Amino acid sequence: MSLVNLAHVCSHLQNASKARLGLTSIPLTNLHLRLMLGLQKQGFISSVQLGGPSPPLPEILREPEPELPQHAEEVVRERPWELYATPEPKDADALLNPRSAETVAEDAWAEVGSHGRKTSPSTTTTSSPSPDVPKNAARRRLWLGLKYWNNDPVISKMGLVSKPTKRIWLNSQDIGKIARGFEAGYVKGLTRPGECLFVSTDRGVLEARECAEKKVGGLMLCRVY
Repeated sequence: MSLVNLAHVCSHLQNASKARLGLTSIPLTNLHLRLMLGLQKQGFISSVQLGGPSPPLPEILREPEPELPQHAEEVVRERPWELYATPEPKDADALLNPRSAETVAEDAWAEVGSHGRKTSPSTTTTSSPSPDVPKNAARRRLWLGLKYWNNDPVISKMGLVSKPTKRIWLNSQDIGKIARGFEAGYVKGLTRPGECLFVSTDRGVLEARECAEKKVGGLMLCRVY
């Protein structure tokens, strides 16, 4: 685990948000991927997409339009939040092993062929275009969609808690104190509205409140607000 590269990612996201960029990219590592999925889950970024040096197509990043249920007028009037439910964040394994359009077409062709129908693979349609993911792992990058609210960036500050020369490990009790706003282990508590602290544990990268709930400790990574 390289905290030097993570420090560069934190400063890059902070500067990209201040520059009002809508899309930016970072190098792909297992730590970066799981941390970005945690940021997406907490609402700091809008999308995480695996790609190459070139940005992905807009169709890949666009969220599908909500389907109107029966009695749509009543739902819009009384429960409008049901039309725009927050989508579940993508899984890390699904992002690292994307299925190309050719693979989807071949699977559909095999399924159709098992029923004795003669349909060419060219007539098979896929739900979404395939991202351009290089075969060389060193050229792969994570493309992130940044978020803004009232013309202000959602990520205003992002920085490391542990340093490359001083790594801070805390147990679940100390992390619980930090989540309640108290200082523990030379780490300040979470006192700002919407502030999050991410921890690297044996269960992946979790937010401090999730660590306190699951009673796991780990390495303090970064603080975001």
